[in-house]
Amino acid sequence: MPGQRSITQAEKLAEAKLGGIPVRHEQMAVVANIYRAASAVRQHLENSVLRGADLTWTAFVVLWVVWIWGESETRHVAEEAGISKGTLTGVSRTLEKRGLLRRAGHPTDGRLVLLSLTEEGEELMRRVFPAFNEEEAFVAGQLDIDECRSVADGLRRVVLQVEEHGEERRRVLLDGAAPAPRRSGRRPSEPRS
Repeated sequence: MPGQRSITQAEKLAEAKLGGIPVRHEQMAVVANIYRAASAVRQHLENSVLRGADLTWTAFVVLWVVWIWGESETRHVAEEAGISKGTLTGVSRTLEKRGLLRRAGHPTDGRLVLLSLTEEGEELMRRVFPAFNEEEAFVAGQLDIDECRSVADGLRRVVLQVEEHGEERRRVLLDGAAPAPRRSGRRPSEPRS
């Protein structure tokens, strides 16, 4: 992309900052490019297909999960969409207000909430998904079919590595301690006098 710094530059600068500690360039490039690719793809799809449907990436993914799997408990939708239950609550309420999603209590467990698409939500997904898929093809346009399969397989293996071994690795790195709570990035506000 024009105006962006190269991963090669970043690798050399990181190595210089570490003063001789070896940098695993290939692995660093994989992770950096996963992030850069995900950001570029998300931005492209939000600014092209999804904006016309007044959807964010997260709203689309929630609709997609419920469209594909049918009526589902919120915890399963959040897990499949890769978002927190708190984020799902806000997104699902917005989609419900738009008439695209239906929230209902679970028939046997009042603590659980089920999500399903309304007819309007079904119609929107039947209309938006083909355009979304066309842009997926555009994004992967420099790869042939075998390369698409290879990249997809490699990325699945990255996900499996984290899913299958990530928790154990975190325990080792944190010496058995629980991870620190997530922060928003904002500093606590100073008490007013």
